[in-house]
Amino acid sequence: MQWRALVLGLVLLRLGLHGVLWLVFGLGPSMGFYQRFPLSFGFQRLRNPDGPASPASGPVGRPGGLSGPSWLQPPGTGATQSPRKVPRRPEPGVCGPAHWGYVLGGRDHGPDEYEKRYSGAFPPQLRAQMRDLARGMFVFGYDNYMAHAFPQDELNPIHCRGRGPDRGDPSNLNINDVLGNYSLTLVDALDTLAVMGNSSEFQKAVKLVINTVSFDKDSTVQVFEATIRVLGSLLSAHRIITDSKQPFGDMTIKDYDNELLYMAHDLAVRLLPAFENTKTGIPYPRVNLKTGVPPDTNNETCTAGAGSLLVEFGILSRLLGDSTFEWVARRAVKALWNLRSNDTGLLGNVVNIQTGHWVGKQSGLGAGLDSFYEYLLKSYILFGEKEDLEMFNAAYQSIQNYLRRGREACNEGEGDPPLYVNVNMFSGQLMNTWIDSLQAFFPGLQVLIGDVEDAICLHAFYYAIWKRYGALPERYNWQLQAPDVLFYPLRPELVESTYLLYQATKNPFYLHVGMDILQSLEKYTKVKCGYATLHHVIDKSTEDRMESFFLSETCKYLYLLFDEDNPVHKSGTRYMFTTEGHIVSVDEHLRELPWKEFFSEEGGQDQGGKSVHRPKPHELKVINSSSNCNRVPDERRYSLPLKSIYMRQIDQMVGLI
Repeated sequence: MQWRALVLGLVLLRLGLHGVLWLVFGLGPSMGFYQRFPLSFGFQRLRNPDGPASPASGPVGRPGGLSGPSWLQPPGTGATQSPRKVPRRPEPGVCGPAHWGYVLGGRDHGPDEYEKRYSGAFPPQLRAQMRDLARGMFVFGYDNYMAHAFPQDELNPIHCRGRGPDRGDPSNLNINDVLGNYSLTLVDALDTLAVMGNSSEFQKAVKLVINTVSFDKDSTVQVFEATIRVLGSLLSAHRIITDSKQPFGDMTIKDYDNELLYMAHDLAVRLLPAFENTKTGIPYPRVNLKTGVPPDTNNETCTAGAGSLLVEFGILSRLLGDSTFEWVARRAVKALWNLRSNDTGLLGNVVNIQTGHWVGKQSGLGAGLDSFYEYLLKSYILFGEKEDLEMFNAAYQSIQNYLRRGREACNEGEGDPPLYVNVNMFSGQLMNTWIDSLQAFFPGLQVLIGDVEDAICLHAFYYAIWKRYGALPERYNWQLQAPDVLFYPLRPELVESTYLLYQATKNPFYLHVGMDILQSLEKYTKVKCGYATLHHVIDKSTEDRMESFFLSETCKYLYLLFDEDNPVHKSGTRYMFTTEGHIVSVDEHLRELPWKEFFSEEGGQDQGGKSVHRPKPHELKVINSSSNCNRVPDERRYSLPLKSIYMRQIDQMVGLI
């Protein structure tokens, strides 16, 4: 089996390297090789901060009774710990301790399977083959949706039929939150067709959406899902059609009269009742597209759901010249931000929109919080509003202080590799020992702000889990080394981070990772009429559902990973992806306020009299996905250390894979 060959290769490499060290450098085990390159995470023994491992005794959470890796320990020592600094960015060209990976993992030290497979070049022919496989994956899913499911929202790929809202069971939120009876999969896939250069199908799909899709439906949907999947896609496709440069080929529509923009406006107006009659300004989680907020609606919402609307609502406002949509979305973000803990700076994951009371006090990077952090940064990239960056920087510092566990540096020092855990928002204390698959987006976000070394390290953890199961379980318990929730609904987060890391480093390792993911999806999820959710990542049983994000995100990122010459990378236009993977060009037009009469040139006051800063273009210093795509990577900084970091990370994760 593949994992056995990997483990055997690592063991053989270890033995060979010892021999080389003894013979060439006069070094060996006495130098502390095992301390610097441990073989496992040490799940059975807990390292003391300044001493050797000590036997564990007693149950978790009791004095003297912790067991498991050092991730169980709070950062620092005691309640008065000093804040952890954001991980340093290494100087370009400085390898530091990571150069040991190049010396010890030299090319002539025996037939190592891992070294051969992951550190070598990725031939252009293989890259083209993988690109075509990713395109074929999208085409197979899309064509089957159009043949068997359209105009319904989703495809049931096993039974080859469509799926819409569950009218018989309104409480089935897993379905009804997402499916609004508006041809969701077709709408969500529009910009993927363009990115893949399929102008004829893109034009056909846009006309179908214009002629057949209506939001005047008696459907109760989640505001967040409708915004990121539908509103975001309509805006992205509109921008592609009206782009004078047409980088993806001729995507123009004859006699196009901004219909997609008007549809986006219609949908957003139907979502606006969610922001009314809420004492905090935080929106209700659901609305009925015909009647507004249902009378029996829940007053509790998750932070990500309420606080991840600003990108789409902001784009709409700036295209229409109507500040309403951006204003309500920004008010919700600020309301959530003002509810953060005074002690830790962290936010919880579920809040009551009327009282502002935190119902869910868990703070982490996964479900309920993930895209809140993502959109603080991406809103700044798009709109240049200084306060968005200030909020993101403060949030990122709190994440580093309280969520990040393990050793300080990614690829040096003692202790376990870094991991971000779930903690209590008020105390910073560990709440559980699982991570969820949505957290795999975070390395990609770290790439956007330049913390590439940390992103490399964290990505290794999620990829190790993928290597073990051929998928990411929805929840993985890092203490028990086993899934807590076993299904995998074709999520894109690991693929997204892999793509962004490749754009930042140009290291072929990530092409190999992408190939592994592609082959796993083909092997385990492909069924008669599409790609199916894995019900159980261990026995590989499937569920009859292909969510729309498989076509809008998973296939798109896989395709772009292997399509080096795509206009996204070569056109000179800077692009950013929304949290649903919809592509948006980053340009000065979106940083202009059409309602600028309320502002002076150097700053001024908003409608409430509050001072407002208007950043100039040169203030946008955040690295975005396009700047990573278009720049030439610093080979000295990334190529050599990257191999070392992964050799060490994968080496330490033998217990996982």
